[in-house]
Amino acid sequence: MFASIEEVSDRLAAAGYQPSREIATAVFLADRMEKPVLVEGPAGAGKTELARAFSQISGRTLIRLQCYEGLDESRALYEWEYSKQLLYTQLLRERIGAKVAEAGTLAEAADRIAEEGNVFFSERFLVPRPILRAILSDAPALLLVDEIDKADPELEAFLLEVLSDWAVTVPEIGTLRAHLVPRVVLTSNASRELSDALRRRCLHLYLDLPGRERELAIVRARVPEASERLARAVVAVVAKLRTLDLKKAPSISETLDWARALALLGADRLDTELLDATLSLVLKSEADAARARSRRGELLAAADLG
Repeated sequence: MFASIEEVSDRLAAAGYQPSREIATAVFLADRMEKPVLVEGPAGAGKTELARAFSQISGRTLIRLQCYEGLDESRALYEWEYSKQLLYTQLLRERIGAKVAEAGTLAEAADRIAEEGNVFFSERFLVPRPILRAILSDAPALLLVDEIDKADPELEAFLLEVLSDWAVTVPEIGTLRAHLVPRVVLTSNASRELSDALRRRCLHLYLDLPGRERELAIVRARVPEASERLARAVVAVVAKLRTLDLKKAPSISETLDWARALALLGADRLDTELLDATLSLVLKSEADAARARSRRGELLAAADLG
C-alpha cells in the first residue's frame, strides 16, 4: 500500500511511466480505496501501459482480459476442460461400470452415476480465465480489463456484478470468493457509451495524448540514447502532426519508436531526407504520410524550434 501520492508518482517514474498529478492521485486512491479505476481516452494515450506500471510498482501480478465483440462469460470467467474429463471417464470406465452393474433398475443406475457427478465437475477440471484467475489468485493481482467498450453490454453487466462482491458462482461447484481483493483497471477508447452503473462503481480517469513537456519527459526516460536535441525535435514534430487532419494521430508508442529509430540511425536532428525516410514509423497510413509530406516545411520548422 502506498504512503502518499508523491510516492506513487516517484515509483511510476522509476518504472518508466511519467505520471501527471491526476494520474498519480487516481492510482493512489484506487489502491487505498480498493476501487476499480476506469481509464478513458484516445488510442495510444498510455492507458494499458498505466495498468502495467501500476501492477509493477504495487508488486501485483498482471492478469489481462482483452475485450472484443462477442466475448462471452465463459471466455472471460472459466471453461471446463472437456478433453481431461473425457480422459478420466475412459480411465475410470471399469469402476463406473461396476457401480452401475450393482443397480437393479435404470433409475437406480442413473442415481448412482449422479452421486459421483461432482467427480467430473470439480476444480480439478476447471480452467480459470482472467476474471476467475484474479479472484482465485493467492498472490496480490491486478486485473486489466482492456477496451471494455469493445465488449457486449451483457459482459459489462456481468463484470459489474463480479466487481460488487468479488465472488463467482459456478453451478457445479458453488460460490468461489476472492482470497485477496484484486486491483482493477478498465480501459476504454469510447467506441460506445458505458453504463452509468459501471461508471458509478469506478474511479474515473481521462487520459489524453500528452502535452509536449510530459511527452518529452517520456522520451527522455524511455529512449535515453536519443540526444536532447533529437528528443525535442521529435516531440515538436509529433505535436505538429497531431494538429493535422489525420486518420490516426501518432500515439506515445509511435513517438518512442521514431525517437529510438532515429537514435539508431545516428541522427541528432531532423532534415528533409530523414523525415521522408522515417515518417512511416510514426504515421501508419499512406494518406496521412502524404498529408504530412505536403506540410514538410512546417514540420521541419517545428523541429528546429523544438
